[in-house]
Amino acid sequence: VNMKMADRLGLHFDELSKVRVIEPETAEETRELKEECKDFVEKISDFQKLVGGFIEMVDGLSKQVENEKMKAIGARNHIKSIAKDRESQKQQLQVLIAEKKVQLERYRMECESLQLVLKEQLDFIEDFGIK
Repeated sequence: VNMKMADRLGLHFDELSKVRVIEPETAEETRELKEECKDFVEKISDFQKLVGGFIEMVDGLSKQVENEKMKAIGARNHIKSIAKDRESQKQQLQVLIAEKKVQLERYRMECESLQLVLKEQLDFIEDFGIK
């Protein structure tokens, strides 16, 4: 009778005969849920550590990629600069070649003129020496 009255009042006794307000099954389910929650919190904490490590790794890789990207941009700009310098040098050499061609033509004409003068002088000497 005492047990029935205790049940109606919402009082329960555990295995040690201590008075409990919650039913033993509910108390056991609550304890199991508490353990499951603790395990879940530990797993979430481990997951956060894993994700944190992954994020650090990805950050490190992204910095390396950014550094390599900057090196590649620098190399590309250097190559463009070399190409521009070579084009400028090519144009300067073409101008120099044109100037040298003009000078060569002037020397050729001067040589022809001097050869004509020489021929005339040799003819004159030959004519003067024969007469």
